[in-house]
Amino acid sequence: MNARRFLAIVLTLLCLAAGGAMASASAPDKASRAERAKELAMTSDWDKTFALSGKVSHRKASFTNRFGIALACDVYEPKGASGKLPAIAVSGPFGAVKEQASGLYAQAMAERGFVAIAFDPSFTGESGGEPRFVASPDINTEDFSAAVDFLSLQPSVDPERIGIIGICGWGGIALNAAAVDTRIKATVASTMYDMTRVTARGYFDAMDAKGRQELRRQLSAQRTADARAGSFALAGGVPDKIPDDAPFFVKDYFDYYKTPRGYHARSLNSNGGWNKTSAISFLNAKLLAYSGEIESAVLVVHGEKAHSVYFSRDAFKQLKGDNKELLIIPGAVHTDLYDRLDVIPFDRMGAFFTKAFK
Repeated sequence: MNARRFLAIVLTLLCLAAGGAMASASAPDKASRAERAKELAMTSDWDKTFALSGKVSHRKASFTNRFGIALACDVYEPKGASGKLPAIAVSGPFGAVKEQASGLYAQAMAERGFVAIAFDPSFTGESGGEPRFVASPDINTEDFSAAVDFLSLQPSVDPERIGIIGICGWGGIALNAAAVDTRIKATVASTMYDMTRVTARGYFDAMDAKGRQELRRQLSAQRTADARAGSFALAGGVPDKIPDDAPFFVKDYFDYYKTPRGYHARSLNSNGGWNKTSAISFLNAKLLAYSGEIESAVLVVHGEKAHSVYFSRDAFKQLKGDNKELLIIPGAVHTDLYDRLDVIPFDRMGAFFTKAFK
């Protein structure tokens, strides 16, 4: 059997399976997804790390991903706008919540004429999912696609003009989402990490195969300990105190997550951190494996002085096409692109999305 005939058979079987799954989806199934989303406990207080802009309206909402996990989001819309608008879904940084940087980004994009949402990823913040404080390259990629589902159904949104923004660790996840979901017409990866690379290789690729094997042993042993305890041990967030000789990037994170500038009670990084075993699924995955096949527009933004800038430079090298851009911000460090309004190039991002959506 030649390869083309084999592929045709595989695609036929996949279509039949998908058709059967769609045929079996009943009204109660749809209702249960909506019910799960409504069951989320979301505060009505304005508890963001930034002030509400007078140029936008704000509301809380929720939606469910295809794993059945209900996700909480903040919806920001430009006041006085009419007709079908372009839309953007924002998430990150890794270990943060929507009340921090992603909410600021979403609000800033709404000020520029976009319907924008900032959402808490699965297992974190006000979103659902058990156990708590777990990340997954697969489920978190799906979170972005579920956000596109949600935006596509909003009366004020043009479903043909939807983009995403991933901040920090969600920058790499955003690129993975753009590689698989063709509804995403444009992507911004801001101050990005490739979480699969840093987990498997360490910072600056300093971890070798022996180091990875030792990490696997530690995580495997932790699974047994967690199973015995009946609960999941936390790895710890940014330390409450740091020594004077701490690396600059640790001080950089401390200045955001542990001070009034960016602290939030629901933020993992501000408090107890991720589950110790959360890293397991990132060890054997490669988020950027198919980034070279992204046909839609991509803007990669990073600070020149950020410890993490090599992630963006290397990720950009894998992208193909004349609709890909790399923007390095002179003098900026990693967390400058979390909340520094004088540093984050929101106007450039707005122009990028507007061009991509034409």
